[in-house]
Amino acid sequence: MNMPLTENWMRVCEVDEIPRLGSRILERAAGNVALFRNAQDAVFALLDRCPHKAGALSQGIVHGNTVTCPLHAWNISLDTGHACAPDDGCTQSFPIKVDGGAVFISLDTAT
Repeated sequence: MNMPLTENWMRVCEVDEIPRLGSRILERAAGNVALFRNAQDAVFALLDRCPHKAGALSQGIVHGNTVTCPLHAWNISLDTGHACAPDDGCTQSFPIKVDGGAVFISLDTAT
């Protein structure tokens, strides 16, 4: 899908550079961002901190549209960053778009 790119979008990598059912790290001073790719090749971006005990979500297990934190097995929605019930909490998510196989992130409009 071709999407218009603006100055708010930063090219990060190619989709194929993110392991399927895995992650890749975007290092930044304000906190690392984990880029995830699920089995359907959808790409997501979350702050790399579990809302529970700040575990590195990038080291978790991706399944469906969730990632399981490696510290205490909290499931976090890749779509929203919200913990799945019965757990409660949220980590920051970032808009992502894919254009021609390239992954773009908007760090200006984090949710």
